[in-house]
Amino acid sequence: MSHREYPAAGREKTFFGHPRGLAVLFGTEMWERFSFYGLQGILLTFLTASVLQNGLGLSDTVAVPIASLYSGAVYLTSLPGGWLADRILGARRAVLIGGVIIMCGHISMAIPVSGPALVFLGLFLVVLGSGLLKPNISVMVGRLYDGDTDARRDSGFSVFYMGINLGGFLGILVTPYLAGDDRWHLGFGAAAVGMALGLLWYVRGWSRLTGTGIGPSRPLADEERGKVVRIIVISLVVAAVAIAIWAATGTLTLSTVPTVVTILSIAAAVWYFIYIFGEAKDVTPAEKAGLRAYVGLFIASVVFWMLYLQMGSILTAFAANSVDLDSWGFHLPAGGVQNFNSIFILIFSPIFGAIWLKAGTGFGTAYKFALGVGLTGLSWVFLGWLQGRADSGILVALGWMVVVYLLLTWGELCVSPVGLSVTTQLAPANLKGQLMGVWFLGPAVGTPLGGQAYAFLVPKVGEQAFFYILAGLAILTAVILAVFSPGLHRLMGRGGHGPDAGLLETPAEPRPQ
Repeated sequence: MSHREYPAAGREKTFFGHPRGLAVLFGTEMWERFSFYGLQGILLTFLTASVLQNGLGLSDTVAVPIASLYSGAVYLTSLPGGWLADRILGARRAVLIGGVIIMCGHISMAIPVSGPALVFLGLFLVVLGSGLLKPNISVMVGRLYDGDTDARRDSGFSVFYMGINLGGFLGILVTPYLAGDDRWHLGFGAAAVGMALGLLWYVRGWSRLTGTGIGPSRPLADEERGKVVRIIVISLVVAAVAIAIWAATGTLTLSTVPTVVTILSIAAAVWYFIYIFGEAKDVTPAEKAGLRAYVGLFIASVVFWMLYLQMGSILTAFAANSVDLDSWGFHLPAGGVQNFNSIFILIFSPIFGAIWLKAGTGFGTAYKFALGVGLTGLSWVFLGWLQGRADSGILVALGWMVVVYLLLTWGELCVSPVGLSVTTQLAPANLKGQLMGVWFLGPAVGTPLGGQAYAFLVPKVGEQAFFYILAGLAILTAVILAVFSPGLHRLMGRGGHGPDAGLLETPAEPRPQ
């Protein structure tokens, strides 16, 4: 049964004037983000810690692509996760199943045994579960309201993302300290407990969601189910055989896995846009016009995530190697530096919201994207300068990282919440879950690309030049996007959404997102 057959849940104002279901989704996502960012806060340092320190003893050029892959690959599975919810499971069950799989992944990593097997099994399960939970819980928030015209919709997303920021802040605050003195598995266990609390909150609040996400929006016909099952089974068998061959020949290594996943992410994004424009029968010409503009925004978002989502990998490595983490009179774990972003999000989200409200439609979505990508590039220019100081033998004072994260946060507030909103606005009526999956393909492509660039460029040109190269790419992208923004806004207007019609300006995720 489609979710549209149920009355909207937005008539009971019991959670900050919003539907009661928002409190359920707020708490669930808060604890899921606690587990995600808690793990991200210790992953790189665990990978690079020596075996004597209970780590895996990997070099930075191997560990950074793996950590970047984790940060991005959790979004790669969002596309099939959105499809499964739209066609088979429904968003509500998809979130529940995804949360259980994520919890199992963290438990696997928390088991105190030597060797990488359970660690990488756990990372795989977290990636798999996130694909089911991540896109569909955001879709459920939108479905709590009476369509795009409900005046509470934008405010509801603001409340929801405050939960995301709170969870991310607590995860990065708590987990690195629990994992101190080489107690890595205690940190992994904290992430498992966080996800378990989120699941408990979700199940206890099940009835408050009323009809939201109770069934698939476009259920498969009976004759289609057998075909889909066969395709899934064949795909899994082919993937298993390919992995076995790569492993047996020695070509599948810790260094090549990020490359393979990056290629798959790019292929998935290209295939889906081809599908939308060429084969999807339910997409109208007006919707295709808006989606053409969306392609440009998506490409810009890939560059943004390529720099921004390196907080858990490249920036953590920079903090561990080049920053005086004791300069404030206490020791701050390298992963804990990421919390500057969470703090700035909480401070500047309402300020940016007020700025966008005052600017109105005169400063449209594409211009905001251009500004955000440009600010992110500027932060990496600053990183390059700091790397030069570190190369001369001077440990970077912790206060300088505040400037880096301030610029990154300003960039995020121009891109991430606006991108989520324009995705829900421009998505074809029956493909909202799948297009949300496409939005999350941006970080799935960009994040491992950044890690691959690090592994390829740093041994050749050094870290300072690497920072400047990626900064130049971001600034060039911002300039090109600004030039083409008027045309993109016209396409969005043809799609019925105008340059900024109804787009929410809400707090974004500490890292996407």
